[in-house]
Amino acid sequence: MLRVLAVDDEKPLLEELLYLLRSDDRVLSAEGACDATGALRRITRALESGPDGADAIDVVFLDIHMAGLTGLDIARLLTGFAQPPLIVFVTAHEGFAVQAFDLKAVDYVLKPVRPERLAEAVRRACDHLGRSTARQPPAPAGAAAAPVAERGQDVIAVELGGVTRFVAITDIAYVEAQGDYARLHTDAGSHLVRIPLSTLEERWAARGFVRIHRRHLVALRRIDELRLDAGTTSVRIGAAELQVSRRHARQLRDLLMRQATG
Repeated sequence: MLRVLAVDDEKPLLEELLYLLRSDDRVLSAEGACDATGALRRITRALESGPDGADAIDVVFLDIHMAGLTGLDIARLLTGFAQPPLIVFVTAHEGFAVQAFDLKAVDYVLKPVRPERLAEAVRRACDHLGRSTARQPPAPAGAAAAPVAERGQDVIAVELGGVTRFVAITDIAYVEAQGDYARLHTDAGSHLVRIPLSTLEERWAARGFVRIHRRHLVALRRIDELRLDAGTTSVRIGAAELQVSRRHARQLRDLLMRQATG
């Protein structure tokens, strides 16, 4: 079984990649690093530990374009070690494949990552290391994910490791922006979807969702408390407390008053 480090400076993409890796029963453990510095720090521990040590890493799934050092830079540094971990590049760019394989990469996976393509990369890593490639079909799990679409007016479809499930819009308490992605928060958990918060704001305005901050869109009916403290405004939705920006505070108070008075 493989011990894996995934490296990507886009947090939603890193979470998606880790979700898919952890769903593969040939992967013993999967850790994440969101920048080159963190990745090198973790890889250094692995090299000091040795291939059989407690901190060992077998494979690094590595993005190419990152702030600071690129994935190619990290791979070049690793070529100077006697027993470095294997490298699988995961990137949105096709143009670096020749350089990647010159650096002895095991595989070159293009984004958006398809579960079956990532499974093939895991198989190739297992072959290189002489590990068993047998696997059971991964069971669908509940958090993190990839593309989205809406079905009709009542649900949003979320793809979870190749399995599509439908989340009722009425179950969504609030939505959190994560770059070009949005995380849908329900009582049962959260789901990452590849759609901007601004698009959901426009699409769900008639359903009672209001923008309270550049990072948050909330279902008005799910707000339990409005709090005013030393000039700042926040709302409580279940266990979550979310800040309300000044530009949205007055509109939100007016909407809550109208809701309270019917």
